[in-house]
Amino acid sequence: MGEPHKLKVNDQYEFELSDTDLTSLDIIQTGKRTFHFLKDNQSYHIELINGNLDGKYYQMKINNTDYDVTVETPLDALIDSMGFVLGNSALVSSIEAPMPGLILEVSVEEAQEVKEGDQLLILEAMKMENVITSPRDGIIKSITVKQGEAVEKKFTLITFE
Repeated sequence: MGEPHKLKVNDQYEFELSDTDLTSLDIIQTGKRTFHFLKDNQSYHIELINGNLDGKYYQMKINNTDYDVTVETPLDALIDSMGFVLGNSALVSSIEAPMPGLILEVSVEEAQEVKEGDQLLILEAMKMENVITSPRDGIIKSITVKQGEAVEKKFTLITFE
């Protein structure tokens, strides 16, 4: 069995989920951003408020209570343990689509200065809106997509100077 996924909720509680745990979840999608989850005969209504795929950070409501959740995958843990995380963002020269989807919004313009964490665009994929943020401080050199455009995985969206 592989290493677990680690979830941190509200910077306070930590959970580990194995691959077996993840595949055995009793969860169904009930709407574009809503889900129904059943655990130990307890019913939970989940609404995804905001998601940042790159930062693996999600804001959600579970039974009308707000939660901030960060996810660390086994690959994230391995990269961190190897020391590749620190300073890596300065090497990023472009942003690629993490998955196929539709560009809902482009939030920046060419020649615009951005800071790490600034929203660059919103990509809708698998019925979820994913906010793509800047991995570093920099200046936008080029934007190769427009609102309403469909993109494939690995398509270059934005290039930095």
